[in-house]
Amino acid sequence: MSRQRRGYRGPRGGDNGAHWISYSDMMASLLLVFVLAVVYSVYQYYSMLEIKTQQLNEQQLELDRATITLVQREEELEAANVTLMGKQEELAAIQIQLDEQESDLKAAQSALLTKEEEQALLQLQLAEQADKLAAMQTVLEAQKSEMLTQQKRIDDLIGVRTQIIEDLSEALNRSNLRATVDPATGDIVLDSAVFFDSNSSSIKDSGRELLSRFLPVYLSVLMQDEYVDFVGEIIIEGHTDTAGSYIINLKLSQNRALSVAEYCLQLPSLSGNQRTLLQDLLTAKGRSYSDPVYNSDGSVNMDQSRRVEFKFRLKDSEMIEEMNRILSQMEE
Repeated sequence: MSRQRRGYRGPRGGDNGAHWISYSDMMASLLLVFVLAVVYSVYQYYSMLEIKTQQLNEQQLELDRATITLVQREEELEAANVTLMGKQEELAAIQIQLDEQESDLKAAQSALLTKEEEQALLQLQLAEQADKLAAMQTVLEAQKSEMLTQQKRIDDLIGVRTQIIEDLSEALNRSNLRATVDPATGDIVLDSAVFFDSNSSSIKDSGRELLSRFLPVYLSVLMQDEYVDFVGEIIIEGHTDTAGSYIINLKLSQNRALSVAEYCLQLPSLSGNQRTLLQDLLTAKGRSYSDPVYNSDGSVNMDQSRRVEFKFRLKDSEMIEEMNRILSQMEE
């Protein structure tokens, strides 16, 4: 008996089953609560929907009654409108008569005002034109006076250029210097072959000798007392033939013009005053082959294209050209 008692063992953890049963009951309860909540919400929704539907039906009935009342009012208003339209037609006929009379009156007034305005405008235009004519007359008189002054200056300067060209030609002839003087501009062309070897900018002895003879004669004319105040610039231009590239010839012509200018400034035969004036007036320019000399058949004269030119520019020459242009336009 004692062995049987010793050998019997009851189940361990005897409360485990109760634990799982309590958890499943709790979950079932929660699910039931959730279902009840959903059912209640659905019930509430449909209850609210029914109430709202009933309210809408009542509002629709009220709207229908109001519509019937409005239709009746509109019928009454339409009848009143018919009566009113009859009155309006009578008034319209009267208004048409009044408008026609008013239109006739306005037309008469407008015609009268138009005549008065036209007369006033004409008087105003005449006054404005008179003022403009007076102003234009004043301007024209001032311009005429200015043009007479400018014309005198032009005549003086043109006369100076002509006289300088004549004096240069005579002075060069007296000195037995072979140089071409342009009778219109006074530009003097010197043969470049006398000055430089081919492709060289160093002045040859023959060129130095010619410059030593030419420059004092040239300056003795331009720097006379009656001319020196009119001379604005003395320009030495170097030109080449068309052989080779433009850039190479541009450098060559510039170097040749510069060599001539340097030699002229260093001539011992120049007086101090001549040298000072020459420094103020002298400019050296290279023209490359931009201004070649052509033969009669249209081909380039290569020998004559290689040249050195001495040019002078009178002061206010640009002003003279502009004034001549203005005068030409006025004559047209």
